[in-house]
Amino acid sequence: MVRPTVVLVKEIYYPILANGGVLANLVTILILSRGNCGLSKCISVYLVAMATADLLIMIINVSLYYIFSYHFPNSFLAHTPVCMFILYMTTVTLDLSVWFTVSFTFDRFVVICCQKFISKYCTEKTAAVVIITFTLLNFSKNIPVLFALEPEQIINNVRWGCKSSVGFFTSRPGIAFVWFFSAWGVWLPFTLIALLNCLTVRRILEANRARRGLRGHRFENECDSETENRRKSIILLFAISGSFMLLWLTTAVSLVTTRLTNTGCYLGDPRNPGYIATETGAMMKLLSSCLNPCIYAATQRKFREELKKLLTSPWTLILRIVRKRELKESSQVQVSA
Repeated sequence: MVRPTVVLVKEIYYPILANGGVLANLVTILILSRGNCGLSKCISVYLVAMATADLLIMIINVSLYYIFSYHFPNSFLAHTPVCMFILYMTTVTLDLSVWFTVSFTFDRFVVICCQKFISKYCTEKTAAVVIITFTLLNFSKNIPVLFALEPEQIINNVRWGCKSSVGFFTSRPGIAFVWFFSAWGVWLPFTLIALLNCLTVRRILEANRARRGLRGHRFENECDSETENRRKSIILLFAISGSFMLLWLTTAVSLVTTRLTNTGCYLGDPRNPGYIATETGAMMKLLSSCLNPCIYAATQRKFREELKKLLTSPWTLILRIVRKRELKESSQVQVSA
């Protein structure tokens, strides 16, 4: 029997994504933690937090859920308590990645549009508090996920697998949680990022227009260092938030359609358009957790320099050891001679 195309794509796509994503985010965390990329400590805190959340997504969502649980259905991971914990963590890690992105976007919005609050809000301490707060909120918010699952089967008093609890999802609290879950995870972040970016763009255009007017025609052809620095600082913001919105767009649309048309039972049929749309959205949104390191490398010159140093450092160390050994051997030959 020929398997559906979407299933074959998933079997090839997720192992590649996991290998590349884990390595890329580990390298990103290491480089940003050194603090040699020319970024403020405040930005570095947000970027390290985002990279950490993306690394957890690669490990838990991609590796454990989409690879190991899929290819080894009768392993330890199939025990109901373990399965429930994995599904709980998949929702937590995605929420962390989303809201860390929103937090970073808001921080850049404050820098551009609310300069009176820069000294109070845009600090390393505030960034750490924001990250910890959203971490605790998302761990707490997803606790109902544990009650929304039940064992698929019980064999010799051992619970196996996880499936949605019909009793939970047909109850009023369950229905309310589904809508809140969708709004918190996709719709609200989408709205906030779009709104903050629009306000930021408007503020930048107004500032640039006013600055050109103050400088006058006499300096029209001279390089404006402040405008250039502002341009470089927002490239990173728009690249991160823009890629996030594009890659999560399919998930947002599929969530709207499945909620409004009440077709949440399509998940068992890989040929159903709803299943294909949802799985495509999942693949694209998980790709966003692997894309940020590429964005840093493309937009930040110092990040590229640090990456080059990191990649060449093992070879440099090997060359030093070889040269020391050669010098030692040559000195021994001279002494014996």
